[in-house]
Amino acid sequence: MLAYNFKLTLSQVPLWVTSMEISRVAKKSGVSASTLRFYEEKGLIKSIGRQGIRRVFSSNVLERLELIALGRAAGFSLEEISGILGTDAKPDIDRALLLKKASELDGTIKKLEAMRDGLHHAAACTAPSHLECPRFRRLMNLAAAGVIEGVAANKAVK
Repeated sequence: MLAYNFKLTLSQVPLWVTSMEISRVAKKSGVSASTLRFYEEKGLIKSIGRQGIRRVFSSNVLERLELIALGRAAGFSLEEISGILGTDAKPDIDRALLLKKASELDGTIKKLEAMRDGLHHAAACTAPSHLECPRFRRLMNLAAAGVIEGVAANKAVK
């Protein structure tokens, strides 16, 4: 039996083996081609060349897209994500930035819990009118003062 022991460096592997056209990246990642082009424009991902008119990406772009999705899910802006990802293959994750975002999320959770509790109360309140309920009026006053804001309101302001 013949055995071969090939040791190739990445530069010796044909491009078609380690790359994907933009349509394949879009299909595998669930990220639209237009979003991939936008991310490339913003420096979040890089194409490694072209095959005809189509952009070609390294197979490791899928991992970067997963990191971008995780950052977006956690509420980071694309600018913040760009800083976290850097330009190297390995991300440089700032732990202080993660702690800051975790604290922001804690605040958002508290606001949402207060709003949820207020809605539960309003739904079960036995007052003849919500405007006659002291707790509901207190919630209205807090909301008007900006103490409790909805998540959508926070995003519109920032």
